[in-house]
Amino acid sequence: MGVRMLVVGAGGIGGYFGGRLLGAGRDVTFLVRAQRAAQLARTGLIIRSPLGDLDLPAPPTVTAEALRAADAVDAGREVREPFDLILLAVKAYDLDAAMDDVAPAVGPRTLILPLLNGMRHLDRLDERFGADRVLGGQCVVSTTLDPEGRILHLDGSASLAFGARDRSRAEPLEAIAATLSVAGFEARLSAAIVQEMWEKWVSVATVAGMTCLMRAAIGDIVAAGAGDLTTALLDECAAIAAQQGHALSAAVLQDRRAAFTAPDSELTASMLRDIERGAPIEAEQILGDLLRRAGRGAGTGVTSLLRVAYAHLMTYDARRARAHAAGMGVGTTSE
Repeated sequence: MGVRMLVVGAGGIGGYFGGRLLGAGRDVTFLVRAQRAAQLARTGLIIRSPLGDLDLPAPPTVTAEALRAADAVDAGREVREPFDLILLAVKAYDLDAAMDDVAPAVGPRTLILPLLNGMRHLDRLDERFGADRVLGGQCVVSTTLDPEGRILHLDGSASLAFGARDRSRAEPLEAIAATLSVAGFEARLSAAIVQEMWEKWVSVATVAGMTCLMRAAIGDIVAAGAGDLTTALLDECAAIAAQQGHALSAAVLQDRRAAFTAPDSELTASMLRDIERGAPIEAEQILGDLLRRAGRGAGTGVTSLLRVAYAHLMTYDARRARAHAAGMGVGTTSE
């Protein structure tokens, strides 16, 4: 019997990975809001990618309301039976709502694979569903939605790594690994997924912190003679990881330093793109939680770049909240 998957979200990440799986004939249902469900029913799920385009007419969808109704009454097998795997591809600020939405789909053998950055979400998921059913996971893919709801894959790379955080569930994960092995992205079962998540967290915090602080791509920061600030932030974040028992290897650090000081790099954080369009950001999940875990150690001093970058992002959040309360956009001024 195949692995029944519920993909939470059909945006850039959930839509890309879920779409590739559905296109390969896997048993996939998307949990989406009513507006996105109507759009997908009308236009289908469309992916435009250097790795191959994909057009999937009327992909299977379910809304949170339908899941709750199915949990309460006999509303049909397709939404009444628990799913084997829940692929959680949401923003950190939507996690609480997502947990409420998926709760009716979680059964005794359901595993949850979150694709969020950082570690804070694991604590929340463990508390709600139990640590034994929450896997570690991370992905690397650059996507966006265009105005028509099509998923645009922005480069030629896409990968997903996952694994058991306590290394005790290798056997059932082999079936999931086989299910996730499809064209369009690399899927890998990792024996050290928590370490890999820390390594990505350090990288994401560095790029988000510096490109948002400077409002520029890595190459522009280098051109301004400030590449050393990026590596200084990298060192701060790496020191926190080491303090928490997840030191980055010399090879990984060397690779990150090279990438973050490349003169022609157009690398920016997705968080910067969110700021530029006045959207919510994951400052707490990416930088705030890392800063808190530092305690009295690295990353907490007055001159800490991590602290400055976090304060900068929280200032944006405060300004955005004030603007919305006043009924204005973030970039609006009043005289």
